[in-house]
Amino acid sequence: MKLAIVGYGKMGKLIEQLAPEYGFTVHACIDLSDDVSQAVGSDVAIEFTTPEVAVENIEQLAALKIPVVVGTTGWLAHRDRVQAAVDRNGTGLIWSPNFSIGVNVFFRLVQEAARLLAAEPSYGAWAWEIHHDTKKDAPSGTLLKLVEDMKASGYSRTIDVSSNRAGRHPGTHEIGFDSAADTITLRHAARSREGFARGALKAAQWIVGKQGVFEFSEVLFPTR
Repeated sequence: MKLAIVGYGKMGKLIEQLAPEYGFTVHACIDLSDDVSQAVGSDVAIEFTTPEVAVENIEQLAALKIPVVVGTTGWLAHRDRVQAAVDRNGTGLIWSPNFSIGVNVFFRLVQEAARLLAAEPSYGAWAWEIHHDTKKDAPSGTLLKLVEDMKASGYSRTIDVSSNRAGRHPGTHEIGFDSAADTITLRHAARSREGFARGALKAAQWIVGKQGVFEFSEVLFPTR
């Protein structure tokens, strides 16, 4: 299968390196200043760019009938626009605030903890993350998704949210519940970008030939 990489930074170069393990030949490497039309002829694209250009890239790829895996965060305010482009062109898209398989398991654990503690008013909650100082969005899309999942699981009390940006940290996310009696802490720490790249490539294998907008969790945890 032919793969287009849209966003040729650190993530793009890592995806290029790992792509052959997943059955892909890299057909095009498209940097921020390049024309997305270079992806013509690709079976699928993986997009890791910036929130400012992601939506336009998705629309262009949809118009080219190329399914896309979107690893960029910070664009979800325009989700309706993205959905419309995918539907209009009959293509496919997978998005996630985080393509790490471990983080997606972490999402599930946090959801369950929030559900179990929703009716326990003695427990307050916090959500915290740290990333490298070049990450554009803060809080991260992953942390916002965790907080959203907690609320959807029934935890209606205040959740204190905070972020840090420093150095070259690949990313740590922490959810905590605290009471006078004890503290429960759930934490995921990434060691490198490799987990994100491998998850995106797994998603790219899955989306080829499919139509519609999907979350990565639907790839990892299909409904039976």
